[in-house]
Amino acid sequence: MKKSLFLTLLLSIILVSACTNGKTKSLEEFYKDAKIENVDKVIIQDGSTGASKTITKQEQIDEFLSLIKDIEFTPQDSQEKRAGWRYGVALFDGEREFKFTLSEISNTYYDSNPDIHPIVDDFYKNLDVQEE
Repeated sequence: MKKSLFLTLLLSIILVSACTNGKTKSLEEFYKDAKIENVDKVIIQDGSTGASKTITKQEQIDEFLSLIKDIEFTPQDSQEKRAGWRYGVALFDGEREFKFTLSEISNTYYDSNPDIHPIVDDFYKNLDVQEE
């Protein structure tokens, strides 16, 4: 009896921790964990139009990263699949790539603090590079 109760409790703890899929982390922690150290290219894609803008000027890359690197991402309680996304971002360090949408990183859905959507939206709309 005690053994089955212990196993049930242990299984419950494992399931609860598996459902959270992580902890609150800054965006910089996510891309550093992915071995992205020196970002030399950024691609921002508009999910509503499919258009994208590629940033290769280091000054623009640094400006963008300074705006988003400290944003905190907290896993959402519900991890049910969703359709669509507003912006997708890819950070490159040579051949290495780290991709995320504004609410999903590595198949986990997050809330951001502060909200990353208006920051990326404003940066994208004011970015002076050719759309692809």
